[in-house]
Amino acid sequence: MKSRKALIFWCALLLVIVCLTVFAQFISPYGTNEMNMDRIYEEPGKNHVLGTDHLGRDVMTRLLEGGKATLSIAVVSVLMSLIIGVIYGGISGYIGGFVDVVMMRFLEALIAIPSVIIILAFQAMMQGGVWSMAFIIGITNWLVTARIVRSEFIRLREAEFVQMAKMFGTPTWKIILQHMLRNSIPAVFVVTLFNFAGAVFMEVSLSFLGIGVPPSIPSWGSMLYYAQNDILIGAWWIGVFPGLMIFATILAINFIGEALKNPERRRLNA
Repeated sequence: MKSRKALIFWCALLLVIVCLTVFAQFISPYGTNEMNMDRIYEEPGKNHVLGTDHLGRDVMTRLLEGGKATLSIAVVSVLMSLIIGVIYGGISGYIGGFVDVVMMRFLEALIAIPSVIIILAFQAMMQGGVWSMAFIIGITNWLVTARIVRSEFIRLREAEFVQMAKMFGTPTWKIILQHMLRNSIPAVFVVTLFNFAGAVFMEVSLSFLGIGVPPSIPSWGSMLYYAQNDILIGAWWIGVFPGLMIFATILAINFIGEALKNPERRRLNA
């Protein structure tokens, strides 16, 4: 019961964060890049709930709009990595044999290369942007998904219901989709949640280093990047609030993933 309450709490927290970012334009009366040089570095108060930055821009507005950019990148990249991982891992696990060996050696070679190096190489060629960032993270974030799907397909390939389906002449595509992939959904869903948290962290890290989304587009990572100097002069609110949102989002996703990782524990707590 306690675990179920914790799961509900983290799901509710994540839902609140998502809703705040999605409906950002209806929550704040200020524009994302609306500047007011008479109100630079204004502390959190009545006019600006979370204060203003070095250009007099409302921090709350940029925080919510930045969350929309960060979460959009994470969602698109995770969907891309999910599709690539399921197809690659499914082919490897279902066919098996020599094909599986070759595909897994290639996968292990990619895993051995730090993903940051690949991302930096693609980022240099594609030169930033929200969708290019999502694409770059997506094509480097599918490796774990592929391994999980392969393991599930290998396990299910020898299952009795799959063998019976083959014996009755069920089409291969139907066996893969309805018997093997459907029974792999719980494991794939959990790894997708962790990939989502990883995508958020990757976007924040790259933007914090100044190689993420363009400066004209606010994101949580770019807000932290520009807040480095602001914190030194005492404008703590510019960096603290994006940091709290990042922390709360990744924490919520990880706790949800951990709660869903063990089905037997969920049944005991039901």
